[in-house]
Amino acid sequence: MAASAQSAPDSTLVLSLDDALKIALSENVSVKVADLEVRRSRYAKAGTYASLFPQINASGSFQHTIEKQTMYMGGSGSGSSGGGMSSMFAAAFEPINYYITELMKQHPGAIAPYTPAPEPETDDSDGGIKVGRSNTWSAGINASMPIVNAQLWQSLGLSGDQVELAVEKARESRLGMVSSVKQAYYSVLMAKESYKVYEAVFQNAVENYKLTEMRYNAQKASELDFTRAKSSLASAIPNVYNSLNAIQLALWQLKAVIGLDLDRDIDVSGSFDDYADLMFRDIHELSDTASLDGNTQLRQLSAQAEMLSRQIRMQQAAYIPTLSLAFAYNYNAMAENFDFSTYRWTPYSYVGLQLNIPIFSGGQRFHTIKQTRVQKEELELQRINAERQIRIAIRQSLSTMDTAMKTYDAAKDALESAEKAYDIASKSYQVGKSTLTDLNNTELVLTQTRMQLLQSVYNFLNAKTGLEQTLGYDYNE
Repeated sequence: MAASAQSAPDSTLVLSLDDALKIALSENVSVKVADLEVRRSRYAKAGTYASLFPQINASGSFQHTIEKQTMYMGGSGSGSSGGGMSSMFAAAFEPINYYITELMKQHPGAIAPYTPAPEPETDDSDGGIKVGRSNTWSAGINASMPIVNAQLWQSLGLSGDQVELAVEKARESRLGMVSSVKQAYYSVLMAKESYKVYEAVFQNAVENYKLTEMRYNAQKASELDFTRAKSSLASAIPNVYNSLNAIQLALWQLKAVIGLDLDRDIDVSGSFDDYADLMFRDIHELSDTASLDGNTQLRQLSAQAEMLSRQIRMQQAAYIPTLSLAFAYNYNAMAENFDFSTYRWTPYSYVGLQLNIPIFSGGQRFHTIKQTRVQKEELELQRINAERQIRIAIRQSLSTMDTAMKTYDAAKDALESAEKAYDIASKSYQVGKSTLTDLNNTELVLTQTRMQLLQSVYNFLNAKTGLEQTLGYDYNE
């Protein structure tokens, strides 16, 4: 049963159950997808942690002004450029102008004569001044980093919970794959054992037909017995073909589950006798160790409940003020042309703290928390119902295993009697002391008993496989 994979002389790959499981763990598509999902979740978690580090970005922009802004310095009247603000500035600078004029008289050449700047563009209709240049260029680096952000800290924990949930889902995929491989493997064994039974029936039908034909030719058997022997032989042939086809279909299913090429020739080792000897031990071990701690459905529900609790804490953290550090260093240039060699680039930089205090959001945060709490209550009800269904499934599996074991014991005792009865009927028919009908009846009972024996082992193994999946037993367990 635990033999390693080996190649037969005809290049047929012979697999044990352990070999099939090992191949499936490395080749099964659903397992590979689950592993990739775990990797994706871990990358997402790493991306969330990146929010704690400074975010640095370079930026550049160009802006062409179609219509310049107009600034007004005068009073309220139209065209009053000489009043209002202008009169006030003229009065304020009059002592300064007088002082500069006296210095120029006393020290000629010490102060360069003032050359007035070109007058800005003005709108003669109302005295407005056109401000700015046509082309504006800007380039620089901006950086920001959170210092106090409770909501971000909770989101980091939420990302960790998502990774744990992905790992548990991958485990669920493996448990399902192991269960599927075992069921497919047992189906192949069942098909092969059934073929042996129907092959034995066919061989007995051939022997009985030959014996009846000889007796019929010797006029020691009736035509009715000869016809019955011929029909028994004919009815045994379809069962052999059907059992052979069942073996092929079961092997295809096994190859599909473990991820092998469907054209690859494989076979399985072992028989039901290897498992039948362990039935009593297996049912007691599983009964004694049955626990819901390893059930993947309950573990996923627990992980989802923890995620909802953390999500509530994250939403509550939205009421807490946030503090972040900001830095920028930019260069700006403004010009009327595209002659870059004449541009004057002026730097502009700052560093500072930004405090954000949430005050009012129309009740959005409050209702979001309420919504998440309702989801958590729904999840708790789902967990209670799931636990109830799982306990029922465990009891059903144990009951099926117990019934199968009792059926096996009864069929085993019945098989001894059926084999003895068939031997007696066969010898009696050979010496002419019984009819072919008596022989066929005993053979039918023998065949049914053998199939009941095989079916009981098959039912036990399938129930055990389902129970192991429900309890969350990993492959190495």
